[in-house]
Amino acid sequence: MKKLAIFVIIGASIAGAAYAAEHVVEQKGKAFTVKQIKVKVGDTVDFKNADPFNHNVFSLSDAKTFDLGSYPQGGSKKVTFDKPGTVEVECAIHPEMKMNVEVAK
Repeated sequence: MKKLAIFVIIGASIAGAAYAAEHVVEQKGKAFTVKQIKVKVGDTVDFKNADPFNHNVFSLSDAKTFDLGSYPQGGSKKVTFDKPGTVEVECAIHPEMKMNVEVAK
């Protein structure tokens, strides 16, 4: 019986992971290519730098706090969103760059 229980738990974990999605948001022209994106808990957003200069994507939001550091053209960094809420995303180098990630259950 113990072996069956372990299999069920592992199977449920793998099945849950299969539903996570990856979204791409580019930084181009000193702007995010979208002002808002809707994702689900567990989804990942890949922030790709298409500008010929560095960007530093970060958030101080309660739903998700992160700082991806500075990275150059062609670089990308990913963030997985693990709880619902609104995440305000900015660039530390270009303060006019702002967008929202709406994370739903």
